[in-house]
Amino acid sequence: MKLEWTKAPMGRRNFLKTATALGASAALPMGFAGQAMASEGSTLRVRSYGDMSTMDPAHSNGVFDEEIHASVYNKLIQYKPGSEWGWQLDAASMIEQADPTHINFALRDDIGFTNGHGAMTAEDVKFSFERIIADETESPNKPDMGSFSHVEVTGEREGTIVLNEPFAPLWSIALPYITGNIVSKAATEAAGGRIGTDPVAESGPYLRASWSPKEKTVLTRNPDWKGDAPAWDNIEILPIDDENTAEIAFEAGELDFTRVSLGSVERYRAGVPNGGTLLENPSLFYVWLGMNLDHPKLQNPLLRQAIQHAIDVPSILEAAYFGAVEPSTGIIAPGLAGHREAGKVAPAADFARAAELLAESGETNVTLTLDVLNKTTFTTTAQIIQATLAGIGITVEINVLESGAFWDSGNNENLQLVLNRFSMTPDPTYATAWFTTEQAGIWNWENFRNAEFDQLHADAARETDLAKRAEMYIRAQDLMEESGAYRFITHEATPVVHSSGIIPALRPDGLTLLRYFGKS
Repeated sequence: MKLEWTKAPMGRRNFLKTATALGASAALPMGFAGQAMASEGSTLRVRSYGDMSTMDPAHSNGVFDEEIHASVYNKLIQYKPGSEWGWQLDAASMIEQADPTHINFALRDDIGFTNGHGAMTAEDVKFSFERIIADETESPNKPDMGSFSHVEVTGEREGTIVLNEPFAPLWSIALPYITGNIVSKAATEAAGGRIGTDPVAESGPYLRASWSPKEKTVLTRNPDWKGDAPAWDNIEILPIDDENTAEIAFEAGELDFTRVSLGSVERYRAGVPNGGTLLENPSLFYVWLGMNLDHPKLQNPLLRQAIQHAIDVPSILEAAYFGAVEPSTGIIAPGLAGHREAGKVAPAADFARAAELLAESGETNVTLTLDVLNKTTFTTTAQIIQATLAGIGITVEINVLESGAFWDSGNNENLQLVLNRFSMTPDPTYATAWFTTEQAGIWNWENFRNAEFDQLHADAARETDLAKRAEMYIRAQDLMEESGAYRFITHEATPVVHSSGIIPALRPDGLTLLRYFGKS
């Protein structure tokens, strides 16, 4: 991620449109029905909610690609499975922050690339990282590299990562996630500088054995892998975009692992079929009601505060999220530096205080529009907001929009209230980035402008002291709430089920780390 945010990273708006559209269909992959029972022999079958698009980390479209890339490539460090965010060594035998802008590393001496491309060297690391930020690569993931400058090669397997200025998210995003994947310099250059849908050289514990678009990706053990042996001989990844369809497949014994819908959590809490287990994880998404500070109807801060106090978050979570999620206290999820233990406005509505604030505002006959995406969760949430605001005399007209129209509405000067949902990576700077002054009218739909907030966002990205970073992000969220432009709702959840005999390896937000899945 850049330390300056003059515009959103390339493709974010289009990606969100595409991701929303994926939910429209609900078909099993061709040939899915009638497969053998999951986990038969040494094959693990997992569901992904989207299909792979490329084997090139520089052009990865996110989770769909990364869960494959992380298994067939190596990084200097990988996320550590568990309930707390952390990392562990992968291709690196040693890595250390020498000073705020230099990170020294040494590679293991037992990692080689397939197809005769030899041992992994520091030149491969240099090539992999520097091609991400090169203009000619046109990588949509370039912002994740932040202030990365270059890699100095100091030996065959030793090097130094050089930053233009301190960048704390290097350890939580750049190195252990998409941009951290190390590809073979020789193989990639021989392929013309870009990798397509077939890998040109792999190095991880698994190899991609086959890919049938929209049907199945198969990973198989890498016979030349010298690290800890993976538990499964094969992993089959089946793209199923509809969670209810995936649940049917799981209960039929045709999947070992899948994310499930929030509406099914209560049922699975009572028991998972076939001796399976339900795991509930908080997600990194954040959902909130925003108010456009530039709109004439929302200029009065007392009116905005009245709206904040009149929205009953527990009612929203019960009706729209089936009681399967917790209220949020800001935009930074639990487990990350800067998560607030409590906001200044409690989750439950305070109708008496809301009515007082509305009276103090002097506003009467208030009518506002609320823009929402045409999805059941959001329309239900909007109806709850409409009903509770009516209780203090504010009329809300709900404006339901299809995906394209909704994601284009951020720069609409007529926007008043909006129910929004953003995703993020496991570093708080990716949350605050969208609410800076430079993002007003782009992704900062509330047109929130605060010089202190902007400075906190910039300073926190450079701060390497975790406690100091946390204080900065907490203060930044305080400023958001104090503006009256935000009513924080939830971070949602990532409930998953797995069959007996499986030991899932998950990030704290419930996303898979397939290479580490085990057997019980």
